[in-house]
Amino acid sequence: MSKFPVEVVVYGAEELCASCVNFPSAQETASWLEAALGRKYQDAVHVHYVDINQPQGEEEAAFSRRVIEEDLWYPVVVIEGEIVGEGNPKLKSIQQKLESVGVLPVDGK
Repeated sequence: MSKFPVEVVVYGAEELCASCVNFPSAQETASWLEAALGRKYQDAVHVHYVDINQPQGEEEAAFSRRVIEEDLWYPVVVIEGEIVGEGNPKLKSIQQKLESVGVLPVDGK
């Protein structure tokens, strides 16, 4: 079981990736996830945005390099080291991963 709050990390950059021009920016995605997940899971989830061009710490730097080197579509959403969304992440997939690691909706639904 995970320790709480579970961190949802959104990797991206100010500039949209070439393949993601019609999608929301990584920062917009992080804000949207924070609001949507906060309503459903409240304090059990924390959303953290990482600019791949200015990572803080070795773990963020290593994954930021991966995003760049593997040409991943950002935003890239990561939960417990697993990519759960890329480019235009789906809320349902993110919620399924959170619930699989023990995060339960506040209202029980």
